[in-house]
Amino acid sequence: MGVINLTPDSFSDGGRFFDPAAAVAEARRQVTRGADVLDLGAQSTRPGAEEVGAEAEIRRLLPALHAIRAAAPDAVLSVDTFYAAVAEAALAAGADWINDVSGGRRDPAILPMVAAAGCPYVLMHSRGDSRTMDQQAHYGEVASEVRQELLRATERALASGVRVGQLLWDPGLGFAKTVEQNLALLASLEALVAEGFPLLVGPSRKRFIGAVLSEPRPRARLWGTAAVCCRAIAAGAAVLRVHDVGPIVQTARMADALWRNATKFPR
Repeated sequence: MGVINLTPDSFSDGGRFFDPAAAVAEARRQVTRGADVLDLGAQSTRPGAEEVGAEAEIRRLLPALHAIRAAAPDAVLSVDTFYAAVAEAALAAGADWINDVSGGRRDPAILPMVAAAGCPYVLMHSRGDSRTMDQQAHYGEVASEVRQELLRATERALASGVRVGQLLWDPGLGFAKTVEQNLALLASLEALVAEGFPLLVGPSRKRFIGAVLSEPRPRARLWGTAAVCCRAIAAGAAVLRVHDVGPIVQTARMADALWRNATKFPR
């Protein structure tokens, strides 16, 4: 899953794809380099980000979404939003997946809307919002509590009509988690995979990688991201959400050959 940020305040790329033409060029580049899904986000969810609201998010999203859909009619497009109104507008404009960082907490109306649409729905673990998440990183045992909170969120989704086959889980690396908690969660991914939902892992360029590597520049965290992606593949993750599609596709193929024996080699 390749990330395309349609915001002026992204932590990782500084609004490089805010213009729809730039977003289309990036979409084409990512597909060419091996992305299976493109994830479009028009609201920064980084710690400390200011929320812009559903109307502004729709205004940012739809021009790029329409343009990317026209330029890449066969691409699988995901939209990163926690608002039901944005998700509904995105699906009407041609999106295929909804990726909700709040797991249905922020706008519960998104759950019956996704249920009616029948689309894939990424249910992510998080606590609080962009302003408060860092203050809510308190766990007794992080992997167990993340698992339990994902199970509760899944129960809410199923009660709203979402089908089991629509759901992917995301442990929410970097969301209400310290460096040590992110590392502990990565060490226990198998427990999440064992629940039976396809696991999406999104480590790309995140703060905890920067902390481990003493690297303050998000775009210089590629190899740390690649290492985390290898760990996720070894644990059985199904989807990697990344910015640097080309290098991570190569990383994933090699990791598949090492841990899953999934690569078909030419003779």
